[in-house]
Amino acid sequence: MDTDTWAGLVDQFADGAYATVKGRVRTYVMHQQLLEHLPPPPASVLDVGAGAGHQSFPLAQAGYDVTLLDPSPAMLDKARQRLERLPAEAQRRVTFVEADGANAVEAVNGRRFDAVLCHGVLGYLEHQEPVLDQLCLCAAPGGLVSIMAGSANTSAVRPAMERRWDDALAAFDATEEIGVLGLLTRAHTVEQLTDLLRSRDVEAFRWYGVWHFVDWLDLAGADLDPTDTKQLQATAAVELEASRRDPYRQLSRIFHLTGRKGPT
Repeated sequence: MDTDTWAGLVDQFADGAYATVKGRVRTYVMHQQLLEHLPPPPASVLDVGAGAGHQSFPLAQAGYDVTLLDPSPAMLDKARQRLERLPAEAQRRVTFVEADGANAVEAVNGRRFDAVLCHGVLGYLEHQEPVLDQLCLCAAPGGLVSIMAGSANTSAVRPAMERRWDDALAAFDATEEIGVLGLLTRAHTVEQLTDLLRSRDVEAFRWYGVWHFVDWLDLAGADLDPTDTKQLQATAAVELEASRRDPYRQLSRIFHLTGRKGPT
C-alpha cells in the first residue's frame, strides 16, 4: 500500500511556507517569469507535482486552462480547499488528476499541453529520468517546459548562513541535503538539466534565479512581515529584477529553467 509522504506536511507546506514573505515572493517572481513565455490564455497548462496549486491558481485566474497533477491525495485535498477561494470562472478552468509524475502521459490520457510545469519536484526524486521523460512527452510541439530546481552551485549558502561551518565546507561538492521540510533533497545545475532536456527534444532557452536577498534574510533570522503589503511589493520587485540579472541569479539557491519542445 502506497504511503502519502506529504500527508503530514501539507499544512506546514501550503499554509506555512507559502504564507511567508519568501513563499509569496517565489510565487510572484515565477508567475511573472512564466507570463514572459506562455502563449496567451486560454492555453492549456499541466502542472506536474502541483501541490496545493500555489503556482497554478494564479494562471487559472489569468485565464489559462490548468490541470493539477499530484500523487498526494492530501495535497490535492488542500488544493481543492484553496480552489474554493477563487472566482467561479477561474474554478471552472481547473482540473485535478491524482497520479505520479512518472505516469503523467497515461494519467492525462495522452493529452498534449501548451505548457508543462514541474516546480520543486525533481529534488525529491531518487530517479528523475522517468518524470523528465513524461514532462517532455506531455508538451505539445512548440510547447513550454518549465522546471524549478535547487541549485547545486549554491549548496553551501544555507549551512553557512546557519553558521554550520563544517557542513558548509562539505556542501561545496555536495548535491544532496536535508531540506527545511525534513526531507532529503537533491540539487541540479542549469547545464545538467539543459542537457537532459535537449536529449528529450526540448531546447532550454532562458533561466532565472527565484529568490536571493529575501532568502538570505530569512536564513539569517530576519523578521519579515508578510502582512506589510507595501514592503512585500517592494521586496518582490527587487527579487524579480535580481532573478534576471547576473551575478544575482547565479547566487540564488533555486533556479527556474524554461525550454521549448521541438516541432516533432
